[in-house]
Parts: sequence; structure tokens; C-alpha cells
Amino acid sequence: MPVLKDEVLQFLAIRPDGLYVDGTFGRGGHSRAILGQLGPEGRLLALDRDPEAVAVARDLQAEDPRFRIVHSAYSALAAVLAAEGLTGRLAGILLDVGVSSPQLEDPSRGFAFRAAGPLDMRMDPGSGSSAADWLNAADEADIAAVLWRFGEERSARKITRAIAEARALEPIRTTTQLAGIIEAVVRGEPGRHPATRTFQAIRIHINRELDELEAVLPAARSGLAVGGRLVVISFHSLEDRLVKRFLRDHARVDPALRALPVVPASALPDLALLTTRAVRASEAEVVRNPRSRSAVLRAAEKQR
Repeated sequence: MPVLKDEVLQFLAIRPDGLYVDGTFGRGGHSRAILGQLGPEGRLLALDRDPEAVAVARDLQAEDPRFRIVHSAYSALAAVLAAEGLTGRLAGILLDVGVSSPQLEDPSRGFAFRAAGPLDMRMDPGSGSSAADWLNAADEADIAAVLWRFGEERSARKITRAIAEARALEPIRTTTQLAGIIEAVVRGEPGRHPATRTFQAIRIHINRELDELEAVLPAARSGLAVGGRLVVISFHSLEDRLVKRFLRDHARVDPALRALPVVPASALPDLALLTTRAVRASEAEVVRNPRSRSAVLRAAEKQR
């Protein structure tokens, strides 16, 4: 169930013959919505680093010649567009940032703490270290820093001490092991499991999610044609802060040069904000899809 589908289509303002990119295919909800508004000459290129998502996308690729999938993290968008000859030609780019519902719902992926599974958390299980490998080897100071920075966990040090004591007895290998360690030392907020922030923080760290986002935003700006639109959906305040700052900075004159009598063209804004404030899901959508509650959409249009 794609989050903010109607709003995505509104801000992308799909042109039937346009070239578009869905940087986070997931299970294809947004991609299918975009394809539904494209004409025979339109094209949609999608990226995803999750092999399971790519497998679903290849079925869609076989059905629809206007669509193509690339198995890649969206941080490599600049290289993908260059290889495809699409740099500076796109009518729109969508980025739906964060973990997908199928990833959360599959215990074998290790993202969720309520069901037993291997403590993995990698969006691409074939790349990098698992959460368990990192958690059992990392310095305590590094673990505490991750929990504080990416989870804004106030009990980061207490949880880290408990993790260190537990792993000294046996390696932490499963989601329920880690959740139990945290439950034993921290009381959850009303309506929130005590392991929520820790799992979120470790997931963001393992998948380098903020680094990925920082890399893709300038690549997306360069990939757009004049009049092309960038739409970003995020689910975490740290992600939204990055997006908001990037769009704001490129939608205003360079502060260091704006006082000059004649502002050089290089200092003029190349984006125009389409959203002056965050766009959120309606109450009706939140009822239909509770995971849309934390979704935040921001959009901009390329000016030059």
C-alpha cells in the first residue's frame, strides 16, 4: 500500500511522455501508480538494493516495456543515470526513504523485534555486515553513539552496558534476544516498545541510511531536466531534516553572495519549493494504513 500515493502523483505532475525514476521500488505501489499515468512514450526506471524487491520488479518489467529495474542502492543514482544517458533529462524523481513494509513483516530479515528471527537488518543481505556481527564486535562507545544519534535513545548508555554484559556470556544473534536485553533494563514509553528506538538506530547505521540520503539528493537534482520535480517521502526526523535543509539551501540565493549589486548566475537558486511545509497523510489514510502516520513529503521543481 503506497504511502501518500495521491500526493506523490500531484507533486510529480506526471507528463505522459516523461522520463521518471522511482529510487525505492519496494513492492512497486508508487511505480504502478506512475505507470498508470504514463503514455506509450513515457518511461520509468526504478532502483532498489533489496533482492526480493528486485525480483518483484522484474516481473513488472516483463509485463510493461515502459518499465525497467536496476539492482542498486539509490546512493549510486548519479552513476546509474550516467550509464543510462539520463542525466539532466528526467521529468521527475521519487524517493520513498526508509524500510519497507515487507521487510518489517518478514522475521527472517531481522528488522522487527516482536517476532523471532536472525538479527540481520540489511536491506541487501548480500552486502555488508549484519546487525548481529556489528553488535557483537563494536566498541561500547560506538554502540552508545549509534543509539543516541540515530535513535535519539535517552537510555543509550544503559542499553549499551546491558548489551555488553549479555554478549560477554553469549553472542547476540536473534531479534528476540536483543529485545529481551533491552526490556530488562528500560521501560517503554506509552504505546511504544522499549526496543523501538534501538532497533531503528541499528538499522539506520547498518544500512548507512543517512549517508545514502545525503548522496542521492545532489544526484537527483543533477538528474532532473529544467521543470523536473523531486519528491521525497521520509519517516524519521533526521531524514526529514536532511531533505528540508537540502531543498531550502538550493531554493535560495547563496547567502554569501546575495548582498552583491549583481548576483552571479552561479549563486541563483536552481530549485523552487513546491511544499512550504511538510505534507502528511490524511486522517483517512492513517486509518487505512497506520504506517503512513509518520510519513513526511517534501517536493521541489528544478528551475535552471
